[in-house]
Amino acid sequence: MAYRDLRDFLRRLEEAGELIRIRTPVSSELEITEIADRVMKGPAARNKALWFENVDGKGIPVVINLFGTPRRMAWALGVEDLEDLRRRLEALLRPELPQGVGEALERLGQVLGTLRSIGLGPRRVSRAPCQEVVETEQPSLDRLPILKCWPKDGGRYITLGQVITRDPRTGKRNVGLYRLQVHDERTLGVHWQIHKGGAEHERAAREVGAERIPIAVALGGDPACIWAASAPLPPDIDEYMLAGWLRGRPVEMVRCVTQPLEVPASAEIVIEGYIDPREQRLEGPFGDHTGYYTPPEPFPVMHITAITHRRDPIYPTTIVGRPPMEDYWMGKATERLFLPLVRLFLPEVVDYNMPAEGVFHNLVIVSIRKRFPGHARKVIFGLWGLGLLSLAKCIVVVDEWVDVHNLSEVAWQVLGNVDWKRDVVIVEGPVDHLDHAAPLRAYGGKIGIDATAKGPEEGHPRGWPERIEMSPEIRALVDRRWEEYGLA
Repeated sequence: MAYRDLRDFLRRLEEAGELIRIRTPVSSELEITEIADRVMKGPAARNKALWFENVDGKGIPVVINLFGTPRRMAWALGVEDLEDLRRRLEALLRPELPQGVGEALERLGQVLGTLRSIGLGPRRVSRAPCQEVVETEQPSLDRLPILKCWPKDGGRYITLGQVITRDPRTGKRNVGLYRLQVHDERTLGVHWQIHKGGAEHERAAREVGAERIPIAVALGGDPACIWAASAPLPPDIDEYMLAGWLRGRPVEMVRCVTQPLEVPASAEIVIEGYIDPREQRLEGPFGDHTGYYTPPEPFPVMHITAITHRRDPIYPTTIVGRPPMEDYWMGKATERLFLPLVRLFLPEVVDYNMPAEGVFHNLVIVSIRKRFPGHARKVIFGLWGLGLLSLAKCIVVVDEWVDVHNLSEVAWQVLGNVDWKRDVVIVEGPVDHLDHAAPLRAYGGKIGIDATAKGPEEGHPRGWPERIEMSPEIRALVDRRWEEYGLA
């Protein structure tokens, strides 16, 4: 399902009872964060998207927690369940020949739909809602209800902006979801971490001697575009092509008014500007998704040349902090969609889970179909070689029958099945930029744990015990007689 814009998505949420409008005047400084944090961490029945109609008296409403449940996150990407993302991509990647005419026609329809949606890439338009109002003389960030999220933050932060740049060597676009600190009304600190596409464009600009990096920040648009900015795609894959595939139609783009870039035409607000690759300022501190403040570090500065927006813009935002929060479900959508891609390289993988407790990069639990001695170690090192999974701080491998999403079952298997001298791999390598435990920035220790059953070839000559399971006949008997027991 393709939404025309953010408003179309908000309309669906409101009709489904998944959005609450708050008319009481509120402050963008800390108050919205506390309200949203309680809603995100509170009872499931109270976890709704929030629409603040009166923020700081600026006349621009704020929406938050759009993706804060699996249901809303799935709807944002045009499916009813996050597992549907995996199924859609698996159907596209299936290598086996279709069985029969019906399946062949179905597969052909899927391929044609994909070609229609992403084969031609995003589509250029000449006029766009995001440019109904154009400010180039005195563009000011002070007119936007940008949040200060946590008490010791270095200032106000844009947290849900699609940050758009192009590689100065190849011209290929990158879209990232990077936080942006307001230094003053005309400059933003751009926190793109060392492993991200924007940081690569900055390095490339210095290599080729470019004096400026054009940059644009799009707020709003189809929620698939917002989410796609967070997806850890390979450098040569356009995030808006992925959004187009999810939408089932190309993303409409319009040329910026002051920079040689394109932005989603249906965005609510667009901030245009440039970065001098030789200039950096301290950015931070910032209350991060780890649940701790990230300390100040030097990052590039965006100089604003224009702000364009709809006549009645809506400001979308999010907050991060101690999990679980809204960003967990954005990451879970990535996890589900990317499972078929992981299986392309590691077909023995059954499933994987990156739980909120591990803030994604700290813990990856993987189940595999084990076929030979050392198979779990092969998977551990294979995952450490795949894209941003290379930053995983801990990888735990379990047997195929273990439910990786049941943390109690995983803990039972790991704590009972691991010999800590034999089954642990400790290495040094790249870790997440935000890992405050690493002794060096973005480089530290990593652990792999083989919690699979072992045989003599792996140093366990005693023989592995058999799992306790009731016989199928008795289970079926009890199923039939359950109501007779008076326990129903």
